[in-house]
Amino acid sequence: MTEHIERRIYPYLPEDAVYIRTEVFIKEQGFQNEFDTFDEQTDTALHLVLYDSEKPAATCRIVPMEDGGYRIGRIAVLRPYRGLGLGRILIEEAEKCISLRGAKKISISAQVRVKGFYEKMGYHCVGQEYPDEGRPHILMIKKD
Repeated sequence: MTEHIERRIYPYLPEDAVYIRTEVFIKEQGFQNEFDTFDEQTDTALHLVLYDSEKPAATCRIVPMEDGGYRIGRIAVLRPYRGLGLGRILIEEAEKCISLRGAKKISISAQVRVKGFYEKMGYHCVGQEYPDEGRPHILMIKKD
């Protein structure tokens, strides 16, 4: 199935990313503060959306950090597409984007329940767990 996946990068928050994040983070997981200033501004964050035959399937956001690195966030895969490797594709595509911008450090604020996935992708935990809307998160870093 992943051979038919199309990747698109937007310098603004597209409706397809809004749809995916609303389904996953608000409706499924109960987050209330899903959208923020990085989503409102254009040319600050990049938004990557994966499509399956023009249907939005997964998304993530890439934000430049003050230390010269980048943060990959708002990583979401719609339920019918889970277990097909789209999370891995999202992270790999985001890392390619970041590499083209010359950054050497990438961070992710990961939900603790899925940190094993990011560890398999080469990220390691930094610091203590912290709550984000009542759910445990941990900062994870990957360096070149």
